[in-house]
Amino acid sequence: MTNLQLSPPEAARELLARRIARRHLLPFTKYTYPRYQPELFHRFLADALNDVVEGNCNRLMVLAPPQHGKSELVSVRLPAYWFGRRPDDPVILTSYAASLAHSKSRQAREVVESPSFKALFPNVTTSRTSRAVDNWTLADHRGELVAAGVGGPITGHGALLGIIDDPFENYAQAESATVRENVWQWYRSTLRTRIWEEGAIVLVLTRWHEDDLAGRLLKAQPGQWRVLRLPALAETQSERDENNRRIGQPANQPDPLGRKPGEALCPKRFSKQALEAIKQDVGSYVWFAQYGGSPRPSGGNKFKREWFEILPTAPAELDETVRYWDNAATQGGGAHTAGVLMGRKNTTYFVLNVVRGQWSTGQRNKVQKQVAQLDRQRYGNEVITWVEQEPGSSGVDSVQATITNLSGYSVFAERPTGSKEVRAMPFEAQSEGGNVKLIEGPWNTEYLEELEGFPNGMFKDQVDASSGAFNKIALQIEPEAIIVSF
Repeated sequence: MTNLQLSPPEAARELLARRIARRHLLPFTKYTYPRYQPELFHRFLADALNDVVEGNCNRLMVLAPPQHGKSELVSVRLPAYWFGRRPDDPVILTSYAASLAHSKSRQAREVVESPSFKALFPNVTTSRTSRAVDNWTLADHRGELVAAGVGGPITGHGALLGIIDDPFENYAQAESATVRENVWQWYRSTLRTRIWEEGAIVLVLTRWHEDDLAGRLLKAQPGQWRVLRLPALAETQSERDENNRRIGQPANQPDPLGRKPGEALCPKRFSKQALEAIKQDVGSYVWFAQYGGSPRPSGGNKFKREWFEILPTAPAELDETVRYWDNAATQGGGAHTAGVLMGRKNTTYFVLNVVRGQWSTGQRNKVQKQVAQLDRQRYGNEVITWVEQEPGSSGVDSVQATITNLSGYSVFAERPTGSKEVRAMPFEAQSEGGNVKLIEGPWNTEYLEELEGFPNGMFKDQVDASSGAFNKIALQIEPEAIIVSF
């Protein structure tokens, strides 16, 4: 169109279209890609990305289902539009594989080199001497684009915009604890350190696992990200509140697009009927994660929620009570410390209380002493405290410190053997038989969720502490008498 002779009305319309395309990502996308047909989802996403370009948002997380057109906006049009608006501000573009990141980089470069882009931003062009798909630069400007796979080479390059487009390729990667940890460490030690002060990060992904990069960031940095969770099918308010709660988002939020329950996210791409068929085929575990953006633990393997009756109060007199601690010493992330208080009355077992948190060693010691005091106030001297000893000399030191901290209380330590799954089997069997009850408390929900997800869920600390407590009061398993070495 730029080389044609236009009539005055056509010229006026062209000038207006260009003016609008310079101001917003979606008109820019339509101008540089005339066949592009956005739906409401794409308009909403483009608005959020435009806020990033304008400097109004520096942490954006987009949780959206596969094959809904998010990468075209995020990884192709956004870098090109960014350079048009901010040609001196570098970009890092990443994905799970270098080949995919390079493909998006090539497409973004083609946009910048297109006649339509030149009509909008005539002073922004690529350098003739630096056009590699993994690193291309702008002529007469500081802007450059570095493209790499997760874990790939971006050291030595800084940026004011970092884009992470699907850091996991598939289910197998996301289910691997090693891969998840590698992605997390790559983000913290490599990608994050390349982003300059006041720089922005855009994370767009289809979720696979509750402990994926999005899950860890939401736990480690609550309130720091603008989160767009866009389920494939609109939810009822109660469903939305529950799914938002699972990822740490506030309740009482309306559907982001104003949809009615059951309406499809992009009906021209996937109708409601098509999505319902997909839901039937993939099952709830995949559906909640990939199509709902709110992963569930891989439930049903060991414990089932319906096994556990929740009672308002415990029996007045218990035959035996044990508080079992599974210790950790990571503040703000990683494993939790969990202390499960369990009691027995005849052949029925009661989970009386659960205390859980991500504390430093000093914080943990304070909490455990407070809990011991409260247990004594409630049950007198009847509560026996047990602490699990981790392998190695550091485990011995940790246990010794805990026993010293709880001086004056009945505290013992044990060195457990066998896997967590094997140690949980007696507790599992009695739970399935209806012989384990929970006492109503604010800890019930997270406790049941962890049991449902065991052994494939993100955390196992409450299960491990429950197994330890149960084995003490039900099986009378003796410890390896390690306290005599103190």
